[in-house]
Amino acid sequence: MLQWMAVALGGAVGAMMRFGISTYMLPVVPGKFPWATFFVNVLGSFLIGVFYTIIVEKSLWSPQWKILLMTGFLGALTTFSTFSIETVHLYLRGQMLLASAYAVITMAGCFIASACGLTLTARWV
Repeated sequence: MLQWMAVALGGAVGAMMRFGISTYMLPVVPGKFPWATFFVNVLGSFLIGVFYTIIVEKSLWSPQWKILLMTGFLGALTTFSTFSIETVHLYLRGQMLLASAYAVITMAGCFIASACGLTLTARWV
């Protein structure tokens, strides 16, 4: 039961953060580069590297934090399904170059961010 509550709490915080970023910090504009989704996906990729290092590799925090932070918080914060539909919409609007650039930049950015999160945290911790 506590695991479910941890997922729910983390998910609520992640969802609120996602909403705040896409509504107030980087508002979504149809037909333009989806900066909010890109930002939360790269941020989430970095943070999963950080949390994985601290919780799984270094065992500095209890395994319960993995459920709260990695499953709940990052699961709600990051937006692969939104990324997918935004890419498809750009493509369907005839913006093939922007759709392709968005897909490649997002994937590369997320891979690099995860590697940076793992590497930097392993060095600092």
